Amino acid sequence: MESVQFIEWCLENLNYWTITLLMAIESSFIPFPSEVVIPPAAYKAAEGELNIFLVVFFGTFGALIGAYINYFLAYFLGRPIIYKLANSRFGRICLIDEQKVHKAEDYFVKRGALSTFIGRLLPAIRQLISLPAGLAKMKFSTFTLYTCLGAGLWNIILAAIGYSLHSVVPKDQLMSKVSYYSSEISWIMVGIAALIVLYFVYRGFTKPKNTPEVL
Repeated sequence: MESVQFIEWCLENLNYWTITLLMAIESSFIPFPSEVVIPPAAYKAAEGELNIFLVVFFGTFGALIGAYINYFLAYFLGRPIIYKLANSRFGRICLIDEQKVHKAEDYFVKRGALSTFIGRLLPAIRQLISLPAGLAKMKFSTFTLYTCLGAGLWNIILAAIGYSLHSVVPKDQLMSKVSYYSSEISWIMVGIAALIVLYFVYRGFTKPKNTPEVL
């Protein structure tokens, strides 16, 4: 299907159910970029066919469902099977491998629970950050909170892009503009994530030794 035809399909068929379903897919193993879901849905919201707040809500809800899939798979299957799965044919189809899973796990170990929030904002980490959370048996409520915050923030950004482009970009140019802006914003998110990490590192070095840390 050509890109223009796919854009038309998204704009004509996206509703709250399909937003939830596609974002659940995007957040799990199967590679499906959120950039082809939320901005077109926000574009439709600008036309009055959808509600922009519900677009963000159901997009975040879908992302949480997909994150739960990865979390529980890792939680119950354990490290050996997850790495074996990553190196299998299914893993290659899903564009994941042992190196990518190891990278996500290393990122999680270095930054703890906060990495679940930060990881949702970073390219190449976003879909896989739920795996190390499950492997580490991270507290379910904490995982849910940080996942919702991170996915919600990213969806708000994508929705704002799609909504604002409605008045200046025709439908057949929507995805090229979304791709450009989301790529630029991804790098901004990398910078913000780095600043957040540096802040907590700084706080860890400067707080009194006997003072309990509050995350």
